[in-house]
Amino acid sequence: MLDFSFSKEQKMIKTEFARLVKDLVADNAHEMDECGTINPEIVQTTWEMGASISGVPEKYGGYGAKSSPIENCIILEELAYGDMGYAIQASLPSLFIQPLLLFGTRRQQEKYLPIYCSERFTACSLAFNEPWFGFDANELRTSAVRKNGEYILNGKKCFVPLAEEASHFIIAANLDGINQLFILEKGNEGIEISAREKNLGLYGLATNEMQLADCRIPVVDRIGEDNGCDFARFLQGTRIGLCAMAVGICRATLDFVKRYAKERIQFGEPIAHRQSIAFMIAEMSYEVDAMRLLNWKAASLLEIGKDAARDSYLSKLFAGEKAMKICDFGVQILGGHGYIREYPVERYYRNSRGISILEGMATV
Repeated sequence: MLDFSFSKEQKMIKTEFARLVKDLVADNAHEMDECGTINPEIVQTTWEMGASISGVPEKYGGYGAKSSPIENCIILEELAYGDMGYAIQASLPSLFIQPLLLFGTRRQQEKYLPIYCSERFTACSLAFNEPWFGFDANELRTSAVRKNGEYILNGKKCFVPLAEEASHFIIAANLDGINQLFILEKGNEGIEISAREKNLGLYGLATNEMQLADCRIPVVDRIGEDNGCDFARFLQGTRIGLCAMAVGICRATLDFVKRYAKERIQFGEPIAHRQSIAFMIAEMSYEVDAMRLLNWKAASLLEIGKDAARDSYLSKLFAGEKAMKICDFGVQILGGHGYIREYPVERYYRNSRGISILEGMATV
């Protein structure tokens, strides 16, 4: 018999992060989107809850807890329920910490993990996406070549979050036909960061293009050093994390339109009484549940140490398609109000488009 009930700890995690979003994010999400800036104090409060460093050993400044992809999905869903841009920024250090925990050498962990286990949120980033038509996460064009005790990186990245603030980056690049991860410090002479991108969604999150031109790094800054990393495992984790955010956005859309449909009176009765509206809401509801179940199935495979390549891909594929449909239904149910930025469904719709396009924006 399958059991989808939460453990006591999972219930507590969900409750605490849901309360945080309700108290701090819900009333500020629209303003952050309009102003183009995620409130740093809200990010700091989220950071202090310790989700990103819970799995880091105590000797490096973390809590030494066992890493749980399912619990991470629960957290990311709640954060994205408030706002996807905020969720990405608040959880960004995980994209640096997780590869080090999974694949990093002891020397790399000792050097870098304490930087991101301090009391204050410290910006770092992952440079993953590339600005090419038909970008394939398994066929990276950014190259790494080993020469004279160094790696030389060349290529172009886009949608790099907090690129101007980050002190360190993890760069995904192709090394001798195999995708690998490399640690890059901000001051490297081979980095050129372009002006802030103007994207369809995620207005509050600053992203940039990054040019790597003969960017030289020591061999010890390849994650895992000579052993490298399991890039497929890392990609699976990022896809599952992004899908968890998709669930959060879609659940927020569903909850808002259910309230709206009950309160909006047309022709003497709530529009929720109209069969066409009721059917749309019902369809949104079961597709949110289906999206979450696919997400949890993929995360559960990682939790028990199994390969989740197929399930993480299917989860992302389904989430990318259904998130657009669910959020579009939300806009339709609000009618003309759905096109007005005063209402959050417009923001949900824009942000949801990124689910199928973006890679490497969250991880579990």
